[in-house]
Amino acid sequence: MTQKELKVKTCKNTCHHTICLRVDNSRQTSTTNTGHSQSWEEDGPNLLLLLLQYKTYKIQKGGAGTFYPFVFNDIMGIEKDTNGGVRVDDINLAMKGHIKDGYNFNPRIKISEDDRSYNRTPTLNDRAHVLVCVVSTSTVNILSDESVRKMREVRLAARDLGIPQLAILTKIDEACPEVKKDVKNVYKSKYLKEKMEELNVSLGLPLNCIFPVKSYHSEIDTDDDIDTLISSAMKNIIHYGEDFVNSL
Repeated sequence: MTQKELKVKTCKNTCHHTICLRVDNSRQTSTTNTGHSQSWEEDGPNLLLLLLQYKTYKIQKGGAGTFYPFVFNDIMGIEKDTNGGVRVDDINLAMKGHIKDGYNFNPRIKISEDDRSYNRTPTLNDRAHVLVCVVSTSTVNILSDESVRKMREVRLAARDLGIPQLAILTKIDEACPEVKKDVKNVYKSKYLKEKMEELNVSLGLPLNCIFPVKSYHSEIDTDDDIDTLISSAMKNIIHYGEDFVNSL
């Protein structure tokens, strides 16, 4: 680990998204990142545990045991119910570095300072340096007032800590036929522009801090156009985070 390791917090809205899993509530099944379907009825307890867990991801660089100097912390999604999804106060504590990797969030109860996963003395490397909200394009216009309130509350808490706030707009190809036909149409699409503007208004994020991306789903090989959008988002996340760390 370097002296200053860039730490990115990703916080998902979960109308259709959950951590590490893509959920179809109508069929009570979910699809993992590897594309295998799993049933909530058969594997519900194990899947629920995965959704609740605070997880850190590193990207390997070169040989085994060598990683890039930044990590991603994935947080359970925000939900519309008052007692659903991750608690806002837990997200705030995670941004301050008080929650350890592997903690299982409880939507009803805030983490206790006596919990073994509570970090009483967080270092700079434990703290968040960027907050990224991940929202599906198909849910932007149906976000509940409660979900928006929670997301704005988290964003304002990050602002008060000086942490940069960005947003990733996912599933752009599923929401827009023009983009599904050719991902290079992303910034030509009036529909996607409207969705970005809606997110801009609801969360108060500047348009140049909202990045549309197409995730790999059924593709076997990499695609330069898909990679360009992902790389642009990643580059900006890292630049914002570096600026924050260097200002400390």
